[in-house]
Amino acid sequence: MRRALVAGNWKMNGDRRSIRKLVNDLLAFGIDDLNVDIVLCPPSIYLDFVGQLIKGTSIKLGAQDLNRRDKGAYTGEISGPMLRDIGCDYVIIGHCERRLGFGETDLSVAKKFAGAKAHGLKPILCVGETLEQKTKGLSQTVVIEQLNAVLARVGIEGFRNSIVSYEPIWAIGTGRTITPEEGQKVHRVIRERLASVDEEIAQEIRILYGGSVKPHNAWDLFSESDIDGGLIGKAALDAKDFMDICLAANGKKQ
Repeated sequence: MRRALVAGNWKMNGDRRSIRKLVNDLLAFGIDDLNVDIVLCPPSIYLDFVGQLIKGTSIKLGAQDLNRRDKGAYTGEISGPMLRDIGCDYVIIGHCERRLGFGETDLSVAKKFAGAKAHGLKPILCVGETLEQKTKGLSQTVVIEQLNAVLARVGIEGFRNSIVSYEPIWAIGTGRTITPEEGQKVHRVIRERLASVDEEIAQEIRILYGGSVKPHNAWDLFSESDIDGGLIGKAALDAKDFMDICLAANGKKQ
C-alpha cells in the first residue's frame, strides 16, 4: 500500500508572523500524528525559518524550485546542495507557473529533475495540460510527453523515491477541478507509462493530484486507486483547510 503524501505549495505568500501561526495551528490540529507524509514548501527565503519550526516533527521541508547546477555565477538561483544543506528533503520541479511564466521547457525540467536526484532530493515532478490542449483531446498526450522527457534524461531508476503530480493547468487557481474519474484516468495513464518500463517502480511511485483541491472534494479525489495525495496551493495557506485535506488523505490509506 502506497503511503499518502500531501504537499503544501505556498508559492510567493507569507511572512514570519503568518508562517509561524500557520505551522503552530497545524501542529495544534494534530497534523504530526497522521499516517500521511506531509511536506511544506515555503518561499525559499523562509526555508530555514520553517525548518526550525518543524524540527522534531514528522513534517518534511520542500523547496519550490532549484537550479540544475551545483554552484556558479547564477545570481538569485539556489542549488541542490544548498537545499540539502538547509534541510530540504523534497523539491517541486516543473510547476506550470514555472513552465508558463518563466519559459521552462520539458528539457530544462528534466535537467532540474536530474539535478535534484543527484543530491538526494525527492523531486515532485509536475505535469499537466492547458485548457486549449484539453479541448483538443491532447491531455494524455501532453502529460506523457512531459514524462518521457524526464525518462529520457534519468531513466526509470530516476523515478525511484520520486513523486509525480498531475496538475491540469486549467484547474490551478481557477476553482475548477477535474472529476475524480477523469483524474483517475490520467493518473492510471501515468502509472501505465512507467509500468511499461518497470512495473515495480510504477507501483511504488506516488502520483499526486493538484488543481483546486479543497476539503469538500479531497476525499473523492483521494479515494481513487491511483491518486496518492495532493500538491495543494491556495488551501495550504489555511491551516483548517489544509488539515482537512490531510485528514482525507489519511482516511484513504487506512
